[in-house]
Amino acid sequence: MKLKIDHKEVEAKEGTSIMQAASLLGISIPALCYSEGIEHHASCMICMVKDLNSGRLLPACEYPAQEGMNIQTHSHEIHEARREALELLLSDHVGDCEAPCRRSCPAFMDIPEMNRLIAAGRFEEALKVVREEIALPLILGYICPAPCEKACHRAGIDGALSICLLKRAASLETDLVHRTSYIVHRTSYIVPRTSYIVHRTSYIVPRTSYIVHPNSSIQHRIAIIGTGPSGLAAAFYLQRLGHQAVLFDQHKEAGGLLRYHITEDKLPRQALDAEIDMIRQMGAEFRLNTLITKEFFDNVLLKEFDAIIIATGREDNQIADDFGLEQDEHGLKVSRTTLEARIHQPSDISHPAPAIFACGNVIRKRQMAVRSVAQGKAAALSADHFLRTGKPGVAHHLFNSSFGRLTEIEFEEYLKESPASERNEPEKGFMGGFTAAEAMKEAARCMNCDCRKPISCKLRKYATEYQAHQKRFAGPERKLITKSLQHEFVVYEAEKCIKCGTCVEITKTEGELRGLSYVGRGFDVRISVPLGGSVKDALIRTGEKVIEACPTGALAYKIRTDEKRRDI
Repeated sequence: MKLKIDHKEVEAKEGTSIMQAASLLGISIPALCYSEGIEHHASCMICMVKDLNSGRLLPACEYPAQEGMNIQTHSHEIHEARREALELLLSDHVGDCEAPCRRSCPAFMDIPEMNRLIAAGRFEEALKVVREEIALPLILGYICPAPCEKACHRAGIDGALSICLLKRAASLETDLVHRTSYIVHRTSYIVPRTSYIVHRTSYIVPRTSYIVHPNSSIQHRIAIIGTGPSGLAAAFYLQRLGHQAVLFDQHKEAGGLLRYHITEDKLPRQALDAEIDMIRQMGAEFRLNTLITKEFFDNVLLKEFDAIIIATGREDNQIADDFGLEQDEHGLKVSRTTLEARIHQPSDISHPAPAIFACGNVIRKRQMAVRSVAQGKAAALSADHFLRTGKPGVAHHLFNSSFGRLTEIEFEEYLKESPASERNEPEKGFMGGFTAAEAMKEAARCMNCDCRKPISCKLRKYATEYQAHQKRFAGPERKLITKSLQHEFVVYEAEKCIKCGTCVEITKTEGELRGLSYVGRGFDVRISVPLGGSVKDALIRTGEKVIEACPTGALAYKIRTDEKRRDI
C-alpha cells in the first residue's frame, strides 16, 4: 500500500505502523512507550501525528498505516498535543533529574558524583569531576558560602553534607601532591557532557564540539583583563581548549579580590598561589603591573588579540567609557546567554574588532566567588565558540524535574543508600579541613539524590525539546518516593515510572517466573511484582534488558561509579 508522510510517498506492507512507515523515509517520531520488537499499547501519546484526510490525531506507534493516508508529523497543533501529553506524564512523575545541591550550585558542579568518588577513596577522579565545572576548587573550598549545603536533602534529617570541605579535600589530596595532574600540553581534551550555568540557565556542550587536536597549529590569543576568580577561571578553561590566555592586572601579584580583599585567616595565600601557579604552568601568560588605559585597549588589545574577556572584579564606569562599552544599573551590559558585550568599532583599526565578553563582578556587583568562577568558564566557552564559528555560544535550557523537599516519611527511603550518621566535623577545625579518612566518611553520607539516567532519560529529553512544564497538571499532593534496592544490581523507583509497560512485556516474553505486572486500578495503578514479591525475584534473567529499555530513570543500575554502568 502507498501513503504520504510529510509530503513524501512511501510504500509499506500491511500491518506496518505509521511510525514504522515513517522510519522508511528517515523520519523520526518521538515515543516513550515504544520499543522495537516488543508488543506494546500506545500510552504516552507523544507520538501523535495527524491524518490530513480525516483531520484526526493518531498515535503513530500503534496505529496501522493505510492506503492513501496523508500523514503530517510536525505542526504547531501536533507540537502542542505532544507537549500536553508530556505534561500529563510529568504531573505524576516524582524525581529529581539533578540533585538539589547541584541545582543550587552557581557553577552546576556534579556534587553527588564527587561525593561517590571521594567515599570510594578515588580523590583524583573526584577532582576531575569538580574541575569540569569549577576551576578553583581549593580556593572555593575555603571561601564559598555553600548554597549547595542549604539545599541538601539531608539537611532536614541529620545535617547537610560538608560539600565545600569535601571539594577542598579532593584538591588537597591531589593537586598539592601531584600539581601537574591537570596541566594540559596541547593534548586532546573534550569538554564534559555536563552543563554549566549562565545566569541560572543550563548550557549543554555537545561532546564532540570542543576537541583540541594535538597537531593543530591553530591557536587563538585571548586577552583577559583581571586576575580575580572569574579571570583565572576563564584562563583555566581557555588553556584546556587549546588557546593562549594572556591575563593583565594592574597589581604586582595575581589574584585580584581574592588576594587584596580576603584576609589570610580566611583564605591561606598558599592555596591561592597554588591555584594561580597551576594555571601559569598550563601555559597562561600573566602580565602584571599593567594598567589598561584607553590607548592600551585600542592600540594593543583590539589589534593583537582574537577575543577579549573583561573580568576586572569591580563595577567601574570608567571601564565602560574608555572601552566604548554599554552599561546598565548593574554594571557592564552583556548578553544573558553569551556574556558578550557590545563595542563601537574604533575608526583607526583596519580589521573588525574582536569579540568582547565580560564576567564576574564587572557585570553584577557583590557576586559570590563561585558564581564569578562559573561565569569565567561560561565566558571562556562562549569565546571559544566565537573563535571557531564566528558566533558566541548560545545557552540552552535543559529540563529539570524537581519535587521539592523530602517528607519525614521519605527519610528512611533516602537513607537506604547511605549510613545513618550525623554530619562529621574535621578534627583540625574548618581551616584545617578533612583528612582523607574523614573526607571518605563524610562523603559516604551522600544520599545520591540525582537521577541515575540524567542523559538517556527520554522523558527529560522530550520535555526539553517540547518545553514542557512539570507543574501544569500537578495535583495538590505528590506521591511519596520509594526505592527498591533488593536486587543485586537493579534499582526500581516506582514514582519515576510512566507505566508504559515495556518492562512488563520484556519479563513476560523472556519467561520470568514472577516478572513485573500492572497492580491496582485507575489512577492508583503501578508497575510492581505480583503477589507482593520482590524485584530481586522478578528480574532473575532480565535485569539488564529492562534497564536498557526503560525510558526514564525508574529502572536503573545500582552502581554509579563503575564506568560500564554510567549513563552516557
